Amino acid sequence: MRFASYWHDTAPRFTGAAAGPVEGHYDVAVVGGGFTGLSAARHLARAGASVVVLEGATVGAGASGRNGGHLNNGLAHGYLAAKAELGAERAKALYRALDAAVDTIEALVAEEGIDCAFRRSGKLKLASKPAHLDAIARNFEAVHAEVDPDTALLRKADLAGEIGSNGFHGGMLSKKSAMMHMGRFVTGLGDAAVRHGATIHEGAPVTGHRRGADRHTLTTPRGSVTAREVLLATGAYTGKPFDYFRRRIVPVGSFIVATRPLTAAEVAATVPGHRTYVTSLNIGNYFRLAPDDRLIFGGRARFSASTDQRSDARSGAILRASLARTFPHLAGIEIDYCWGGLVDMTKDRFPRAGVVDGVHFAMGYSGHGAQLSTHMGVVMADILLGRADRNPLAAMAWPAIPGHHGKPWFLPMVGLYYGLLDRFR
Repeated sequence: MRFASYWHDTAPRFTGAAAGPVEGHYDVAVVGGGFTGLSAARHLARAGASVVVLEGATVGAGASGRNGGHLNNGLAHGYLAAKAELGAERAKALYRALDAAVDTIEALVAEEGIDCAFRRSGKLKLASKPAHLDAIARNFEAVHAEVDPDTALLRKADLAGEIGSNGFHGGMLSKKSAMMHMGRFVTGLGDAAVRHGATIHEGAPVTGHRRGADRHTLTTPRGSVTAREVLLATGAYTGKPFDYFRRRIVPVGSFIVATRPLTAAEVAATVPGHRTYVTSLNIGNYFRLAPDDRLIFGGRARFSASTDQRSDARSGAILRASLARTFPHLAGIEIDYCWGGLVDMTKDRFPRAGVVDGVHFAMGYSGHGAQLSTHMGVVMADILLGRADRNPLAAMAWPAIPGHHGKPWFLPMVGLYYGLLDRFR
């Protein structure tokens, strides 16, 4: 078993990083070389702006290369909950942004010729308890009537052709959702940004930020750049120079395993619907087939902000047990990959994007970043270019989390709370 991201290990490496010192003046400096930052850099460069990307590690090293490979439309909370929290218009705008996000990725893949196995698969949200199906059905009725007719409600009898497990009671099918190979996509996105004129520096974490009258100065261990505008796209990996955001983002570990490739018979017995799947528990699971027919199976596993090998191994053991409970016929199957990554959660689990003290930002995707981040990179780039503002999150209040300064000391208590909810509700 390799303690490495399957997406990283099975994708070509990005080779377009600039050599030499970090220096120069740019129209826009993008901090973070994941989906948001690379998408914004590509869009800006195509429009003729000079743009530099400062990535602390390597392109796609963070959440963009460490997720479950889902491109799901729909809201993490459920549409009804979002309406109650945000109001009907904002909830509809955010829902439609997630629809548009999948469209954005599909168009980008076609335009740039990125070989990443993009496929419209549909997402099936599975009811883990009978009462959960009642809640899913209420949410479906509102979604189907008000914002997304490309949805369907499935009862338990309808699941036979979708999933080879008896542990679920129905679910909601969102037909616009998709999947792709995340490692190939992020490398292709980086290549496209460079091809259109962006400069990308790897191994250049931003250690200092100063805002002047007409420019920002960003310092790294390899030198510094100045820029007229800054876009922060670092999510759970946000550094100390951007303390405002660190006090509002909670880094939470998400953990994933990938099995050996399944046989055709095993695929048919496990996920015959070939969709992306998520379960309805608060501490639930998500899974899909990889392009080479491995089952990629993930979940919160443990409420931890640590993703080193020891932590990943402990979480992998929990996921192996969950996989066996969900698919008893795969109990004992070989696990070829085990990895973790940090998800940038907000307190209310809604993303945020806008501008604070002259720094533009998009982050806090709360587990839905694989699809929304690429789209928000385009949205924020358009704002920086002076084009129409299509930000569905504009002017959303974002209070700091009391007592939080970057290290989420309270995660074990959060995990206990959600575990109790799953047990008794």
